[in-house]
Amino acid sequence: MSNAAEKPVENHVFEADVARLLHLMVHSVYSDKDVFLRELISNAADACEKLRYEAISAPELLSDDPAPRITLTVDADSNTLVLEDNGIGMSRDDMVEALGTIARSGTRAFMERVEAAKAGDGTQLIGQFGVGFYSAFMVADKVDVISRRAGSGHAWLWSSDGKGSYTVSEADLAQAPARGTRITLHLMDDAKSYTSKWSVQKIVKDQSGHVPVPIDLIEKPGAEAERIGDGTALWTKSRSDITKEEYADFYRGVSGQYDEPALTVHFRAEGRHEYTGLAFVPESKPLDMFDPSAKGRMKLYVKRVFITDDAELLPRYLRFVRGLVDTSDLPLNVSREMIQESPILAAIRKGLTNRVLTAIEKLADSDKDAFAKLWEAFGAVLKEGIYDDFERRSQLIALSRFRTTTSDEATRSLADYVKDMKDAQAAIYYLTGDNLDRLKASPQLEGFRARGIEVLLLTDSVDSFWVTAAPDFEGKPFKSITQGAADLTQVPKADGEAPAAPETTEAVTDFIAFAKTTLGDAVSDVRASDRLTESAVCLVAPEQGYDRQLEKLLQGSGRLDMIAKPILEINPGHGLISALASGGNTEFRTDAVQLLLDQARVLDGDKPQDPRAFAERLSRLFERALKG
Repeated sequence: MSNAAEKPVENHVFEADVARLLHLMVHSVYSDKDVFLRELISNAADACEKLRYEAISAPELLSDDPAPRITLTVDADSNTLVLEDNGIGMSRDDMVEALGTIARSGTRAFMERVEAAKAGDGTQLIGQFGVGFYSAFMVADKVDVISRRAGSGHAWLWSSDGKGSYTVSEADLAQAPARGTRITLHLMDDAKSYTSKWSVQKIVKDQSGHVPVPIDLIEKPGAEAERIGDGTALWTKSRSDITKEEYADFYRGVSGQYDEPALTVHFRAEGRHEYTGLAFVPESKPLDMFDPSAKGRMKLYVKRVFITDDAELLPRYLRFVRGLVDTSDLPLNVSREMIQESPILAAIRKGLTNRVLTAIEKLADSDKDAFAKLWEAFGAVLKEGIYDDFERRSQLIALSRFRTTTSDEATRSLADYVKDMKDAQAAIYYLTGDNLDRLKASPQLEGFRARGIEVLLLTDSVDSFWVTAAPDFEGKPFKSITQGAADLTQVPKADGEAPAAPETTEAVTDFIAFAKTTLGDAVSDVRASDRLTESAVCLVAPEQGYDRQLEKLLQGSGRLDMIAKPILEINPGHGLISALASGGNTEFRTDAVQLLLDQARVLDGDKPQDPRAFAERLSRLFERALKG
């Protein structure tokens, strides 16, 4: 470049306020400085694409160097980063037009030419706004550009510190590329990391590893070039051309996991919006799947250039899905915040979500064992969608699988449940809790089990919420067996015994009245139960409000100040109740009633409300029994 300085130098003033533009890029257009390399690589890829297009009618432009390439050279000694391409290059007028005018994109002008000539088939250009090049000034206090247009006998040097002016002069051909453009960034002191081979390689692979031009990296001047981008993108290939092993390798790279993908969804959407989606459902749970702050891990590309991994391409209940979307409908040079508000992104999100759920549905129909493993890993998260996603609620409910009182260790769909419902059964019954074994031993199940009525056993936290959002399935409402009356008198028992209301003697009726008076405000009611067949007592929630488990969750999370007073149900046919109803003094019966309430609390997974009083009552009963 020293020889070029002896040639006449033209001084120019930028046609826009560069300082204001750089401030805009730092604070609005770009979220981090690393994107400058993405922008320069995108411009270089466009230059190679332009040459490919013009060489269709003028093949001599390729001379003896037909293969496009981009080369990066880092030099820690001189604190520079050099990017060179062998694309179309620029003439003097091109330089003044493209680099001297902020936001006037040569790419846009070229596209207009292509469209005017109606010869744009296959031409894919990345940059569209003309501000990408100036992102270099976020990391460099001086930028030199030497360019030689294909087929030209002259080369030109453009140089600027980005503060308001630039120079253009003719460059020595001996120091210019044979064709294309070389950009030298004289890095700021706080940007020395961009002279590290590993830093640059990581940025390129993360953000530009799939541009359609091979990318080489030279660790220092004179060293051998190492290829870090092969110019191909897996997702642009036909599915029939990609092996299972290639999909698995790509999945591991994009997800950072080491398992196999349980499900691969690869498609190209055409129509109003065109984009390619490649999504993977992992085989095992990601470590952050239940992190409240965890977001999706789908990457967004625009024309094979990485934009962000922070775009909401899938709803939260599909946050375990890994992969990417590549579209040409979104602009490249916009902030991530603007992308999130884009109606185009909303359309892509809807289409991608539908594709993923449809693929999961197909797996459920075609491979029940594989789907069972998928559901075991991600069912708890998918059920969040029943609560959150009204549009797809029916689809997600039908997709869901549940353990029930009749399924043993397997799971069943609601369609299976409804098909096997009893003739007089009017609702889909469920029981929620945090432990499957405890649910199976719940006294509230006894009457249902005696009548052969299947009950869903729901152990995920979200289960207590989605059942309140889902009004019904195939016309059958959901009903908690721990809330309100059981209404089992219309269903005959499994042994064929005719349905009947529980028999309650006068003595038991009097005992129930005594218990209600004794317990007072501790419960909202005491009544005979038709759901108990083996246990003496149980607790249920009132008909209105929340069921027992949901109340506990809401109170535990601080969203409910007070829980409703429970109903104590008493089994009128139990031997203990008959014995208590038939005798004993008032003091003894009072202790017995309080202990029955504490027993019901323990069976419900709670502890006695007053442990000391519980112990004292139990001691008095032991003393009475020992005295005979």
